[in-house]
Amino acid sequence: MRSSLKSALLVSVLALVVGVACSNKVASRPTKPVPVGTVLFRFTRKVQGPVELTLDGVRIPVEPLKKGKKAQSLVLTGITTGKHRFFLYSPRDAFGPDQGEFEATGTQGLYLVTFAQSFNAVLYGQAEALPPAAGVPGVKARLE
Repeated sequence: MRSSLKSALLVSVLALVVGVACSNKVASRPTKPVPVGTVLFRFTRKVQGPVELTLDGVRIPVEPLKKGKKAQSLVLTGITTGKHRFFLYSPRDAFGPDQGEFEATGTQGLYLVTFAQSFNAVLYGQAEALPPAAGVPGVKARLE
């Protein structure tokens, strides 16, 4: 009797774990190939923005979506080959990982799944406006 109870418990826990793992709607691989020189940050949940991006210590301007729309991904184009460090920030969303390193190759683009959670960092009043981002020549970022 005890072993059948343990078996039933194990099967139910396994079914729960598989169900949770399969419920994630974000693909671990892109549906279309990512072009060379492009990095696609795919968020696990739609983000409201604004999103700030720092690449190799330089803030990159991020093109926002229309007011009221939410973005499923952040697309970087014009990335040169080599290792790059990034940092993602938003007053309304939390990311994981919010910083890290990726290596761009000349053969294919990169697809990075990034955990996103709704998070309002500004409790009272308005968020402090940042000065315009300087950017890197040739590198563009946009929310999609």
